[in-house]
Amino acid sequence: MTVITMSLKELARLQVLIDWAERRISVEEAMTLMELGRSQVFRLRRQFLAEGPQSLASKRRGQPSNHTHGPVFRATVLAIVRDRYADFGPTLAAEKLGELHGLSIGVETLRQWMMADGLWLSRLDRKKRVHQPRHRRDCLGELIQIDGCEHWWFEDRGPQCTLLVFIDDATGRLMQLRFVPSESAFAYFLATRGYIEDHGKPIAFYSDKHTVFRNNAKNTVGESMTQYGRALHELNIDILCANVPQAKGRVERAHKTLQDRLVKELRLAGINDMEAANAFVPAFIEAFNRRFGRAARLEKDLHRPLGPQDDLDSSFTWKVDRKLSQALTLQYNRIQFLVEPNDATRAAAGKMVTVMDFPDGRLEIHHKGLSLPYRTFDHIRRVDQGAIVENKRLSEALELCRRMQAELPPLKRQQTPSRRAQTSHMF
Repeated sequence: MTVITMSLKELARLQVLIDWAERRISVEEAMTLMELGRSQVFRLRRQFLAEGPQSLASKRRGQPSNHTHGPVFRATVLAIVRDRYADFGPTLAAEKLGELHGLSIGVETLRQWMMADGLWLSRLDRKKRVHQPRHRRDCLGELIQIDGCEHWWFEDRGPQCTLLVFIDDATGRLMQLRFVPSESAFAYFLATRGYIEDHGKPIAFYSDKHTVFRNNAKNTVGESMTQYGRALHELNIDILCANVPQAKGRVERAHKTLQDRLVKELRLAGINDMEAANAFVPAFIEAFNRRFGRAARLEKDLHRPLGPQDDLDSSFTWKVDRKLSQALTLQYNRIQFLVEPNDATRAAAGKMVTVMDFPDGRLEIHHKGLSLPYRTFDHIRRVDQGAIVENKRLSEALELCRRMQAELPPLKRQQTPSRRAQTSHMF
């Protein structure tokens, strides 16, 4: 018995021909249902009546495509890939075959050939990377995992913002929570200062490779510190960066718990803004730690008190060096400052001074431990065209753009004289 394989389209045509042969539909309806002309419909009917249903099946079914590459072409392509592009992916290998060898082949075709020949593994066949569990640290304050989580913490009642999370590795206790517009050095300055004032100085912080913690510039020579790294170095606190998010899994898992519990707690408390949320989090941290915290393996607390040499105001400040011109001027953050002339400032002319930008908005210019008096000469408030903005700070940058655009006065359209007025003026 011969089995006839037919497509859905061919089965639909068979049903139409049967209905037409039994006079349940007219020829016009058959033309409409099969989307064919009159002569084609009658041709299919003649074949159906003479040969039966198998006449509707495509004669090419089961045969190789007219566009199939021959075995010699396939063997040549795979030999080149095996010899020169064994570690290339199918997309790049297909590009190089066309550019360097003049062999045109589709990416998906090459992918299937490479998989059949063992030169490429499908996603299902690739082994997932194994992340071995890491034991907790022994003592409280030995390692503090830190990270920021951007989320709609106030749901639709307030703006999207970022929650900075500090969690102890040994106990799983939340040590500090702070709502900020985005992950920035100043945001971490404020949060870390609050942490140290509440608990003392830990041994080390454990973070990701965000540019606040690590200088990711490719052309950086040596181990150039970030502003946050410099602040921790002054306080004798280490900063360690994880290669993958799984390495700091404790804080990553805390994000999921907080996105569930904290969001609902803020909703029940009727909190819609960051200021009220920051006032609410101490009580939430206490309840969270009672529920999820655990005892450290060793009872010793490794937090260290602040010493006489520790100055939180000076450390948690954005510091940059600028050269003071002979005219006692300098530029910082697209602002030009004029240093007031006196004996101390004249002695600093032509030398390097330190601009200290505090999180609360204050700005000081220091030279050899002295604060130099100054005044602002020019302040240009606009965002550079084509400015580089990190993904984690995009929301804050867009909000700044909207606020600046709203403050600018509308431009007056210049009146252009009509062609007739221009012509009359010329003559």
